[in-house]
Amino acid sequence: MSQHNPYPPTTFDLEHLTRDLDSFALQGRTALLPALHHAQDLYGYLPEEIVTEIGTRMNVPLADVYGVIEFYSMLYHEPVGRKIIRVCTNPPCSTSGGEEVLKLLCKHLEIEPNQTTSDGEWTVESVPCLGLCEHAPAVMMGDLALSRADPYDPSSILSGKITQATSIVGGDIRVLTRHCGKGEPTHIKQYEDSGGYQALRRVFENMSPSDVINDIKASGLVGRGGAAFPTGLKWEGAASVDAVSKYVVCNADESEPGTFKDRVLMEDDPHSVLEGLIIAAYAIGAHHGYLYIRGEYPRATTILEHAIAEAEQKQYLGRNILGTGLDISIEIRRGAGAYICGEETALFESIEGKRGFPRIKPPYPTTHGLFGLPTVINNVETLCNVPHIIRDGPEAFRNYGTSESPGPKLFCLSGDVARPGLYEVPFGVTLRHLIDNLAGGIVGGSPQAVLLGGAAGAFATQADFDVPLTFEDLRNTGLPLGSGVLMAFNDTRDIRQVLKGLAHFFADESCGKCYPCQLGTQRQYEILSRAAAGSPRLGDRDSLDDVGWTMTDASLCGLGQTAASAVLSALDLWPDLLGVTEE
Repeated sequence: MSQHNPYPPTTFDLEHLTRDLDSFALQGRTALLPALHHAQDLYGYLPEEIVTEIGTRMNVPLADVYGVIEFYSMLYHEPVGRKIIRVCTNPPCSTSGGEEVLKLLCKHLEIEPNQTTSDGEWTVESVPCLGLCEHAPAVMMGDLALSRADPYDPSSILSGKITQATSIVGGDIRVLTRHCGKGEPTHIKQYEDSGGYQALRRVFENMSPSDVINDIKASGLVGRGGAAFPTGLKWEGAASVDAVSKYVVCNADESEPGTFKDRVLMEDDPHSVLEGLIIAAYAIGAHHGYLYIRGEYPRATTILEHAIAEAEQKQYLGRNILGTGLDISIEIRRGAGAYICGEETALFESIEGKRGFPRIKPPYPTTHGLFGLPTVINNVETLCNVPHIIRDGPEAFRNYGTSESPGPKLFCLSGDVARPGLYEVPFGVTLRHLIDNLAGGIVGGSPQAVLLGGAAGAFATQADFDVPLTFEDLRNTGLPLGSGVLMAFNDTRDIRQVLKGLAHFFADESCGKCYPCQLGTQRQYEILSRAAAGSPRLGDRDSLDDVGWTMTDASLCGLGQTAASAVLSALDLWPDLLGVTEE
């Protein structure tokens, strides 16, 4: 269907934009993405006249501006509908009816996916992940996250008459999630009344930066985003570098299918994120930090903007924090739909106003990070552990978990379980305990498999259900812990369709910077699409092995290095999964 331009050129009011471009221009190119977001918020999309004005005022070449726009899926250089509906079509949403939601919604509006209605009112997009995996099939209409959309009632989606997503939060312990699951954010008075910002006060009153780092090292805290690098060593590395400036960054670009823990923490307990980030800044000697939040998390962005304002009012942020003479500020940056920006160096590029291409390492961020300066980057869950460690001591943190995997851990359960949600447990509980005792067991059939670690993870079967969930035990079993994703599939699910969905995700999200990933993800998707359609070819298994290990060994960053992980693990578990037909 032909698209109607709801914003004809004669309606562009440059005054609204140019007044604000002055402040963006003062920041330089690093403000390019915020400027583009602002312009799109004003005009609905980014027409040529507006893009030219932004490039001219910010002194950024027009080719670079368009390069950034075209890199991010949530920036539009052509007209779109006044209302945008995003439908998740990747596991676990696809197995819960996401494809049917998309199909019938488009049929109702008489358009194809990723098109706009003739009146310019609606655009319907198929998207790889919304970070609402426990609400599958998930739909986002504008800034409203809708829960468990009914594919047979598209009019209810269009009217917004669907329950807004509220996450189930539970578990054996409630350390990180003590304020979560109420359906509303914890404001600063509530946070203070329950011990919030006591760790920050203790740091400023009694601890040197090295004392803080030593406590983090003693706790054994490692990164909770998947890489599991020791947090204290990372901080120590950045602190030891003599530089004119340093930065701290919170990586809240949580885009891995099956992962939603950081969203819940940000939406329900935003001040714990801020307190951890401020303590990190103090520890390494940084005076400015960034909170990079994925574009699909508008509610979290709004909540954290309010939390920053509250913290500044109480002098936990800004100039002369708590009368110490220290200045620390935190700036929010909105992503715009690029999974690759969850990779730390690609995230730096995005903050710097560029396309989110990963950098070659070394050098590492602790010496050459954001703007080429020493930078500490941690994800949301990692930072939320910091106030508890400082306030209660590293020994109290080590009371949870095991000696090699200390502390609490958040697990995101989705798929074919009775109670999908976020569960907090100490390291060392079993997969069976999480699925059967906490999430209510497998529904819709018998257990077939659980995908650990998300799209970049590996499959476990019932034979693995009693393995303790620790780094050491899973490593011995050949399974990844990753960021804590557990995606369950009953025995009615076709694993070939699941693999096709995962392959499509990586092929769609590959940034294209390196050939092994760019070509390998496309080839992997082609082969698995044939298999899912029941038309595999002789030699497909060998081709998937070859492509998979080439991507693993030769790709530049973690996306390509793990794009075949789930596929290769599935082929090991089920050697006849593909089937063959003679050509």
